[in-house]
Amino acid sequence: MVMNLYLIHSLYMIICGMFMFSSKRKHLLVVLLSLEFMILILFYFLYMFMNFFGFDFYFMMIFLTLGVCEGSLGLSILVSMIRTHGNDYFQTFSLLQC
Repeated sequence: MVMNLYLIHSLYMIICGMFMFSSKRKHLLVVLLSLEFMILILFYFLYMFMNFFGFDFYFMMIFLTLGVCEGSLGLSILVSMIRTHGNDYFQTFSLLQC
């Protein structure tokens, strides 16, 4: 019963994150924030799942490390895009200029 509530809560938050990812795709920063939100929700669900079944939390540390690496890579791409193009709009970004 408790696991079902956590599952429903996690799925609702993932759907909200996917909606934000698909509806606010004009700026790269908003896209990166919605992706980071979905990673945090997956981390929350993984924590509840492992806590409910009594598993070891070693895999969670690996998942959290990869999430931090993904966030720092996204921020470095954002900084590089702002330095070269002056803003983070996807309309002004062209792959032919790189």
